[in-house]
Amino acid sequence: MTAQARRQDRDPLPPALVALTVVSGCVDAVSLLALGHVFTANMTGNVVILGLATAGAPGFSVAASLTSLVAYMAGALAAGRAGARVGSRRARILLSLAAETVLVALAAGVSARWPAVTGGGYHPVVALTAVAMGAQFATVRTLAIPDLTTTIQTRNLTGLAADAWTAGDRVLRRAASVLSLMSGAVAGALLLRFLGAPRTLACVAGGVVLIAVVYAVRSRAGRRSPGGR
Repeated sequence: MTAQARRQDRDPLPPALVALTVVSGCVDAVSLLALGHVFTANMTGNVVILGLATAGAPGFSVAASLTSLVAYMAGALAAGRAGARVGSRRARILLSLAAETVLVALAAGVSARWPAVTGGGYHPVVALTAVAMGAQFATVRTLAIPDLTTTIQTRNLTGLAADAWTAGDRVLRRAASVLSLMSGAVAGALLLRFLGAPRTLACVAGGVVLIAVVYAVRSRAGRRSPGGR
């Protein structure tokens, strides 16, 4: 195994992105099932829902969809500006994870303090989770890790089919990303059923903290090892 391959094997970023994909699936499960049939991580789906709501389809809200879309873009804008001022990839990731933790924890607190927000006046929780997801994806986008984007799976599914006869890490990454998002949605739906939205969002915030801690420890160890960055 070459030194470059060994460094790639030690890179803690791909596992962290897979874990964040689970988080995204969980957040979208909560937003779709408990926050007015809207996505706060998957903006492709949210744009479609906005179109349905605009056409007057029952069960969808133009206000909720617009709130999610605008908040997501605000989170992406803030992450983009912050990332431009932080030179280190490691620091940029940890800053994004810290912001995501705070925002999701605030969403959990708001939905616990005012239960009505998950029954009709859900826009504050939609906004907070969408800002968190926008910041997450904007940061992930700058990392440019192939096939690990935490939210968008259309390209991965296309690649799995188009490159079905190709073996290698890209196929495995694509499959891991798709399955991680699905697993997150399953986990989110189950947690929501048994714990409710506030506790589920609190679990999500705790999960992001765990991801941040593991990444921080492993990335520091990688930097100290010979050939580490």
